[in-house]
Amino acid sequence: MTLAPIALFAYNRLVHTRRTVEALQKNELAAQSELYVFSDGPKAAIDEPEVEGVRNYLKDIAGFKSSTINRQPRNLGLAQSIIAGVTEVCQRHGRVIVVEDDLVTAPFFLRYMNEALALYENDPEVISIHGYVYPVKAVLPETFFLKGADCWGWATWQRGWKLFNPDGRRLLDELEKKNLTTEFDFNGNYAYTEMLRQQIAGKNNSWAIRWYASAFLENRLTLYPGHSLVQNIGHDSSGANCGASTAFDVGLADRPIQINRLPLVEHPLGRREFEYYFQSLRRPSLARRVRKLFSRSEVR
Repeated sequence: MTLAPIALFAYNRLVHTRRTVEALQKNELAAQSELYVFSDGPKAAIDEPEVEGVRNYLKDIAGFKSSTINRQPRNLGLAQSIIAGVTEVCQRHGRVIVVEDDLVTAPFFLRYMNEALALYENDPEVISIHGYVYPVKAVLPETFFLKGADCWGWATWQRGWKLFNPDGRRLLDELEKKNLTTEFDFNGNYAYTEMLRQQIAGKNNSWAIRWYASAFLENRLTLYPGHSLVQNIGHDSSGANCGASTAFDVGLADRPIQINRLPLVEHPLGRREFEYYFQSLRRPSLARRVRKLFSRSEVR
């Protein structure tokens, strides 16, 4: 099995970055995996010491087959950084595993990603593999498919990433033309369409909403684990666009996820449980924080 390289996107949070890297180092396939780190440049002079602190840490990391540090001299913002970095690694290797600097992974994360990438490599209906799953109430299958794409610990192939459309206006027009906004919003339970409108208006610059919309409109599927292999530790007000929230807290899987071929269709239980979970976030104050968290893939 050819292992996918890891693309890690970092900025100015040393504590979070260290926890992310240390978790990856504990993965059983880390020593056989190539690591590409994309370190974004400081937005302003006041950010320079923290950015430099992260870079000083990154230059000495070990535990991977190789590590390549891309130090951006100016601030691209997370959206542009991820779009450019994922494109670069996909063009070089044909596939990529994507991790941001506030994601802690289980020791089985890389195995799950690589086994799933290998199993579904020749199935164009599958656009990506995802490592995080919401804290739903039901017992989910070992793995399951949902329509669209996601953004917290994920992987794709070059063929999948080629479908990414950065033009939010075109994506929204297509959703409205095909009367798909209600389905796009998980039966009206989450304001993804509004998030896309805000991206178009310049109120956020989320790559994630455009990735989801691109996959959704192409009727592509993403594979999810029944137990989360990713924790997001960025909901502590440390990010420029993240408030404090426990709405996404999950426990990490304590065993490997078994990868077996599934029918290439959306799983009704998974879909329903996501809808129920989104319903639970409808309290106005919480909903505002959640929208902010999802759209954090914008200007830092």
